[in-house]
Amino acid sequence: MNTQEKNSNHFVLKGLVSILIGSFIFGVAYLIKTILKEFLTDDSPLGMLSTEIIEIFIIFLIFCGVLFSSLALFFSGKRSAKKKQYPLWNQKTKTAFRKYILFIIVAFGSLMLLFNLGFVEYLTPTFLIIYAFLLFTFKNKARKNLLILAGLNVFLALICFLIPSYWFASFSILGIAHITYGVVEKN
Repeated sequence: MNTQEKNSNHFVLKGLVSILIGSFIFGVAYLIKTILKEFLTDDSPLGMLSTEIIEIFIIFLIFCGVLFSSLALFFSGKRSAKKKQYPLWNQKTKTAFRKYILFIIVAFGSLMLLFNLGFVEYLTPTFLIIYAFLLFTFKNKARKNLLILAGLNVFLALICFLIPSYWFASFSILGIAHITYGVVEKN
């Protein structure tokens, strides 16, 4: 067992992990769209709630989506390390974890700043650009297809800048792209 293999990054976006993350993206976007649609109709029980409660509920859904995606990545990495009998927390894994935490902090801070300033229409494009940057930083020679996902994120962000109401379609496309990537990149 050489040092290169022992020092590999176990948190890899492939196979079932990518399928799960794509499903979480798609599911959370669908739930948010449904909540917003129901909130705007008069005969729905959600129409009686205040906007603050709806905002908190949507933020909670996004938090759950990020949490479940993170847990899927973690448990997949743990299973991979155990199967290969390598230590989970090596130098590359720690670096990847720091990048991921930095992404979450930057994304959350940027999105909350935009939200508090009233630039709600820029939330989706900003998230997609930050997510594209994250995918770009995690690509390696074996995972060049992550560049396609990153490019798709940038393209969808540009469309969302031009058409802000395209946010649900963008997240649906991103979720389906993740699922497709997971099916293609099984190992």
